[in-house]
Amino acid sequence: MEATRDAELKKELDAALHARKDLGEEYESALVDSFLEKVEKRLDGTIDRQMRRHLAEQQMIMARSARNPASGVDSWGERFGFGIVSLILAIPLSAIGVVNAGLSGLFVTWFGIVGVNAVHAARGTGLLPFLRRSPHKPDWED
Repeated sequence: MEATRDAELKKELDAALHARKDLGEEYESALVDSFLEKVEKRLDGTIDRQMRRHLAEQQMIMARSARNPASGVDSWGERFGFGIVSLILAIPLSAIGVVNAGLSGLFVTWFGIVGVNAVHAARGTGLLPFLRRSPHKPDWED
């Protein structure tokens, strides 16, 4: 389709050049202005199509993210699973902390476990926006 438009534009240019030869130099500016108007209309049409395509792609991205609300935010199941896994890992970590540093090692271990879980939970609620997952960027945005 682009080749046909290029051929049409080439025909228009050839016609303008032949008209200049027939009409003379006094009509040259009018012929050039006419040709430039045609080129401008073609460029406007191309830009308009590209903008419509870009807006349609943006609407598709928004529709997909609205249809899948868990895409950018942690789901309840993920947070629950993370909590269970951290509690299971807390048993051996607590033992290691107590054996190596006594009661203070136990407090440090549990402070770390609670801190990691708090940050993970806050990430999903929006309390810590700098830790929130970034939405998927389309391939055409570089």
